[in-house]
Amino acid sequence: MPTKAIYPGTFDPVTNGHLDLAERASSLFDQIVVAISASPAKQPLFSLEERIELAEQTLGHIPNL
Repeated sequence: MPTKAIYPGTFDPVTNGHLDLAERASSLFDQIVVAISASPAKQPLFSLEERIELAEQTLGHIPNL
């Protein structure tokens, strides 16, 4: 049975820590879903659309993400 993981966060902005965790998780799970969310406790630096674009640029090389 394929293994799946959800990686939630604001990714505001995407950091080297996010990248490291995603790369390590890719060897443990068959599929990883990145769930970019908002935090009502803080004002975002980037819009949701910008954060999605940044995540795609930074994490897009990971095949099972």
